[in-house]
Amino acid sequence: MSQPATAPTMADNFFLEAMKPAFREDPYPFYERFRGSAPLLRVADTIWFALGHAEVTAMLRHPLLSTDEQQHATTEAGNAPDPNRTRSLLFMDPPDHTRLRGLVARANTEAITAELIEAMSARRGTLDLIEAFAYPLPVRVICTLLGVPARDEAIFTDWSRGVARSVDPSILRTPEVEAAIVEARKGLSSYLGGLLAERRHRPGDDLLSALAAVDVDGDSITAREIVSLAQLLLVAGHETTVNLIGNGALALLRAPDQLAQLRRQPELIGPAIDEFLRFDGPVQITQRVAMEDLDLFGQKVRKGDEIMLILGAANRDPAAFAEPHRLDVTRDARKHVAFGGGIHHCLGAALARMEGLIAFKAMIDAFPTMALAAPPTRRPTFTLRGLEMLLVAL
Repeated sequence: MSQPATAPTMADNFFLEAMKPAFREDPYPFYERFRGSAPLLRVADTIWFALGHAEVTAMLRHPLLSTDEQQHATTEAGNAPDPNRTRSLLFMDPPDHTRLRGLVARANTEAITAELIEAMSARRGTLDLIEAFAYPLPVRVICTLLGVPARDEAIFTDWSRGVARSVDPSILRTPEVEAAIVEARKGLSSYLGGLLAERRHRPGDDLLSALAAVDVDGDSITAREIVSLAQLLLVAGHETTVNLIGNGALALLRAPDQLAQLRRQPELIGPAIDEFLRFDGPVQITQRVAMEDLDLFGQKVRKGDEIMLILGAANRDPAAFAEPHRLDVTRDARKHVAFGGGIHHCLGAALARMEGLIAFKAMIDAFPTMALAAPPTRRPTFTLRGLEMLLVAL
């Protein structure tokens, strides 16, 4: 008789599966194997999983669950935090988070979208939608927002890809990936630090200049906080949009009836953005750490325990969404958790939604015969779910 799997084995198996191509292509059936056994599932000594929409929504907003990873039990047990690590909004609690969050601005997406659509129209034939549209759109918006010269957009893209890997669980990061993350952070931090110093002497009409000048009741923002915020914007405002556009476009091209409906009823594009986010969201997982011993959904969670909130599973919960594995652009999907929730609702949510709305309106209008030209290629990431390549025929 075989022995039942131990809790640590469940966690090990989950992340081992997450490294496989089949999981990256479609993780949702795998999530279903974990669903329903318990509202809060212990998968290791200090790690829990939550997959249900109700449970994930509640814990995203729980006042005694922190996003600060330095509160985790493994840190307290002797894994000292990196003293040189700049804390970002993703890993901060109020009042620091609240103070920095309100300083984010928007950029002119319409003009950038029009330029990219025009360039794609001139090429026609078969092209990679990620390279030609989904990636350059948000990076140009972020560069415009921060005041980064156009000549530096390419290196910003490289750094962004490196930094994006840092939000994956450490078990999924190889030594090579870790080294690339370190180099990307160093390069980006050094570049932004230099740009910030320049803006302090010669302010411009950009976010870095505005942040450098902020002083509310004597509460100014430090240079490290500004650089950290700028780095976060690359992930929250750039990577999120790339994956929203890529995943949403793929979902539509695989559901021609839904694409046809959007062509007939373009007023549905706004609601459809929420459905794209629910159906195949750009962020699959987030974490919370218990700040004290808690009783959560009948489980005794200890101070320092980490709860992995599987956003992708919550967005496919049949208790919250009818026929959750079917794309439906007429669905009211506003209660999705693709952008997290509570005070740590994704910093780039409004920017990503705005960019997505403009992008899909433009694509659907400009390319009435757009179709898949080849199977897509997935990015080798887990937390941020997206495409490396999406070949389409225009």
